[in-house]
Amino acid sequence: MDDIAQEFLIESYENLDELDRALVALEREPDSQPLLASVFRTIHTIKGTSGFLAFNRLEAVTHVGENVLSKLRDGELALTPQITTVLLQMVDTVRALLASIETTGVEGDIDVDAVSAALAGCLEPAAPLVPAPRDEVEPAAAPEPVAEITPEPAPEPVAVVEPPAPVAPLLAENSTDHDEENARRSVADSSIRVDVGLLDQLMRMVGELVLTRNQVVQYVGETQHTELQRASQRLNLIATELQEGVMKTRMQPIDQVWSRLPRVVRDLGAQCGKSVRLVMEGRETELDRTLLEAVKDPLTHLVRNAIDHGLEAPEVRTAAGKPAEGTLSLRAYHEGGQVVVEVGDDGRGIDPAKVAAKAIENGLVSRDQVSRMSEREIADLVFRPGFSTAPAVSNISGRGVGMDVVRTNIEKIGGTVDLASEIGMGTTVRVRIPLTLAIIPALVVGQAGDTYAIPQANLLELVRLEGEAAESGIEHVAGAPVYRLRGTLLPLVYLDEQLGLPAPAEREALNIVVLAADNTHFGLVVEEIRDTQEIVVRPLSRQIKHVETFAGATITGDGKVALILDVAGIAQRATHQTVAATAARMTESERSRTTETTRLLICQVGADRRLALPMTDVARLEEFSVDQVEKAGNADVVQYRGDLLRLVHVGPLLGMGSANADAETYSVVVHRHENDAAVGLVVDSILDVIEEEVVLSAVGARRGLAGSAVLQSRVTDIVDVPALVAATQEN
Repeated sequence: MDDIAQEFLIESYENLDELDRALVALEREPDSQPLLASVFRTIHTIKGTSGFLAFNRLEAVTHVGENVLSKLRDGELALTPQITTVLLQMVDTVRALLASIETTGVEGDIDVDAVSAALAGCLEPAAPLVPAPRDEVEPAAAPEPVAEITPEPAPEPVAVVEPPAPVAPLLAENSTDHDEENARRSVADSSIRVDVGLLDQLMRMVGELVLTRNQVVQYVGETQHTELQRASQRLNLIATELQEGVMKTRMQPIDQVWSRLPRVVRDLGAQCGKSVRLVMEGRETELDRTLLEAVKDPLTHLVRNAIDHGLEAPEVRTAAGKPAEGTLSLRAYHEGGQVVVEVGDDGRGIDPAKVAAKAIENGLVSRDQVSRMSEREIADLVFRPGFSTAPAVSNISGRGVGMDVVRTNIEKIGGTVDLASEIGMGTTVRVRIPLTLAIIPALVVGQAGDTYAIPQANLLELVRLEGEAAESGIEHVAGAPVYRLRGTLLPLVYLDEQLGLPAPAEREALNIVVLAADNTHFGLVVEEIRDTQEIVVRPLSRQIKHVETFAGATITGDGKVALILDVAGIAQRATHQTVAATAARMTESERSRTTETTRLLICQVGADRRLALPMTDVARLEEFSVDQVEKAGNADVVQYRGDLLRLVHVGPLLGMGSANADAETYSVVVHRHENDAAVGLVVDSILDVIEEEVVLSAVGARRGLAGSAVLQSRVTDIVDVPALVAATQEN
């Protein structure tokens, strides 16, 4: 009997999750016979088994619910929002009863009379519908999900309860969702349940096998024994297939998380006074069950945030020419060895000006810092701890705790979060997470005789500079080393500096590992690049768990321990260290000279003409595609921050020409002048930011040019920005 009761609980919990979603869908399609048949069948199954197991209260409440659903199915009763609410309260009561049975073995003292009375009231149209008090029944959390293994088809076992009735013909227009649900149920009928603990243990054993496989393959590769090499190849093949098979047993569809969201959306939409349509795409996308549990809370928070902050009230949407009903979309798909989950809405979007003002008010950034940020960087401030735009604290939002926790939790499992928004059109949050954390492909590198692993999910490409290129290829911008990769400046981080190791006397060659972390690209300079292999991720001990540089450890094919580099942690740590290291390298004479120097932006126009603009005249640096350029009168303009930004082509204006006539993008220096108006100075390329003493020469001075000076051993024209802008206004 214990085994039968356990099976009943597992099946009932799964049925209740389906029931939540089906009832919310039924509210939108009250005449859908397939949905009504599905809901009725589920309640009928729970009622029948609970009676067999002598769970009388559970049988009583589901019996009344079955009567209501029977009349709805037969067309004798019309579904209303009030009836849906009562049915959902019945689901909560059933879940609470199941939780009590699971923990104590009996139904306990949970009251079912109020819900039963409300359900009975639904059968009497003349009587007012009085929903049961919400606080009398606390919805219980479902137990740990149990993974499933699908075996070869086997004879159907003797069932304890009645088998489900055949599904009625699909009458609804959007029948795809129903087909998918029915397919999943038929697969579940031919599957067996395996305790998750057994799968975890099996995965650990496979991990040990993979480590041993790597060691054997490496050792045999150094020998000339033909038969041993063949056996090694066979072992490699079998171990790989076994690893893939076991990992598949841990993979579960993301729909296991999404199945709870229709109820969340319905309840929160009603609480906020908003009408919300939920669209889900990619329910079958699979990922490791451990990661599935880790992303459950972050995704739920993103959904709640989209409804509370993103979507407008119906009257506001109508006034803006939008449908009164807002749309919340969830999309999941595989891309580049990762799972991408998008949470989007068609709401008001994020206003960078409001975000910036709130961030300054909360002391998260300074006004000067905001002035140098792009719109994307400003929108990214919503992930800062303590940031909130809610006017008042509520049980939904306003405490400044949320989006920062979302990003932190996602990054803990090796994922990233980025945000895209357009005012009046909506916001999309994109979450990227690895398929699994147990066994991952990695690049193995060496530094000072030690071995380190870099997850390939962060790897973009490898670059090697030899001879003179190793010296001349490295430039410096504001004291930080960069490499110009296909015209784009790539910040460089040296692994020996990050590890606190002494730098080599000279570097004959540079190995640059180009990495991506948190929507940022940078190059990690390492001593040697060895090979790629699949590694088994081991957690760090307490002694070094707090070190941002490392994300875990593994054992390589030669049997040595290798630390796994935390790419995101290195990127954040290097940002702070670069500034500190630059300041530490400055001598006292350099510091004194710096106080008397001018900070300049070095640009190029024409074939080889260099211009210097005082940084006091530079508000921002931007890049616009040629497609964004429009005409206003005779002037080139772009739409910029809710206004029009006039573009001034500096090279042609000063008679220096332009080397980028066929360029696809414009490099623009934004200058703010009188009345805080802005103008964009178009140059061919932006080269550097320097601090040097300027010995100004009158040679070359004319309107728009203050003169010339020797900067970085090159003759450079000094731009008089206010005079240049004034000249364009006169024309």
